[in-house]
Amino acid sequence: MNVTVRGRAQPFRTVTFDVKTNSVRLIEQRLLPHEFKIIGTRDFRETARAITDMIVRGAGAIGATAAYGLAQGALAFRGTDLGKFRNHIEIVHKTLGTARPTAVDPLNAMQQVLRAMSKGETIAEKQSLALAAAEEFANEDVQHCAEIGWHGAKLIRHGMNILTHCNAGWLAFVDIGTATAPLYAAQGQGKRFHVFCDETRPRSQGATLTAWELAQQKIPHHIIADNAAGHLMQRGEVDLVIMGSDRVLGRTGEVANKIGTYTKAVLAARHKIPFYVAIPLSTIDWNLKRGFDIPIEERHEGEVLGAWGIVSTPNSELRTPNLTQRAYVRVANPASPARNPGFDVTPAELITGIITPAGIFQPKELWKHRRKLGFAH
Repeated sequence: MNVTVRGRAQPFRTVTFDVKTNSVRLIEQRLLPHEFKIIGTRDFRETARAITDMIVRGAGAIGATAAYGLAQGALAFRGTDLGKFRNHIEIVHKTLGTARPTAVDPLNAMQQVLRAMSKGETIAEKQSLALAAAEEFANEDVQHCAEIGWHGAKLIRHGMNILTHCNAGWLAFVDIGTATAPLYAAQGQGKRFHVFCDETRPRSQGATLTAWELAQQKIPHHIIADNAAGHLMQRGEVDLVIMGSDRVLGRTGEVANKIGTYTKAVLAARHKIPFYVAIPLSTIDWNLKRGFDIPIEERHEGEVLGAWGIVSTPNSELRTPNLTQRAYVRVANPASPARNPGFDVTPAELITGIITPAGIFQPKELWKHRRKLGFAH
C-alpha cells in the first residue's frame, strides 16, 4: 500500500528481505501511528524477538517474517557438514515457531520453506531454495489478500457501516490485508461506506493501526471504544462485521482471533448482523480438531494495566517545545494484578462466512472443500 512519508506517497510492504545484509526488514509497528520507521533484524533470534515483541504482528506478516527468518538462519550457516546444517535449521525453526504460539501462519510458512529446502542436495542449494520459498510465500500472501478483496467486496453496499476489530489490514500481512481487503477493493469500485474501528484493548491496534491505514487510504471511519459496539448495533448503526483471524480450524470452522472477537460475534448474532472472517489459506489449521486445543497466548499484564502513547516534552537545547517521545503510562490501581489472554475462540455457528482467496464458505464447509482450500494430504 502507499504511505505518505514527508509529503510523498510511496509503496511499502510490511515485510521484505535484504539479501546484502541478510536481514529481515520490518515496519516498526509499535511506533505507529506517530512515527513510520523501517528496521532490520540482524539474525534469526532477533527476527523471533521482533515477532514476540510485536514489532511485526498479524497472521500473514509474522508468517512471512518467520519464512524469511528461516531463510536468514539458513543463509547465516557456514560450513559443509549437512548434519550440522540440519541441527542448525532445527534450532532456527523452533526459535521462530515458538515466538507467538496462537497463530498458525508462521508454522505453515516455515513448512513451505522446509519442503523447498528438502529438494536441495548441497547446503548452498538449500540456502538458495530457502530464500526463494520465503519470497514465494510473501508474494502468495499478497495475491491471496487481493483475491480476498475481490470476493469480499461483493458484500459491501453503498452507505454501509462496517465494524472491524484489531488490525487485519496490510500492516498485518505483507500487503493489502484480509479484513481490509474488501474495503480497499470496494473503494476502488467507487462504493462509499463508513468503518467503525474497535480500539482493541489492551494494545489498541484498531485505534493505532487500522485507523492509521484507513486515514492513509482516505476511507471515512471513526474509532470506538470496544464496549460501544453493542450500543451501535442495538441502534441499527452497524450493517456488517468483518474480522481477520490468527487460526481457523479447517475441521470445525472455529476461529481464533484477537481477544474480543468472540464478544463481537455474540453481539452480531443477537442483532442479526452478518459476521464474516477473512483469511488467507495459510491461516487454516487442518490438524486440530477443536478450538479448545488452540494455544492461547497469555501476554504481560502491563499491557492491561497501562498504555503506550506519545508525550510532548520540552527540549531547551534544540528549542523544540513539542518534541515527542514514546512513553508508558500506568492507568490501573498500583496494587492490582491483571490477566491478559491475547486471543479468544469463536464457534462456527456464530460466523456467517469465511472469506478466502478461493471464495466465501460456510465455516463448517471448510473440510468439505479442503482440496480447493489447499489441503495437501
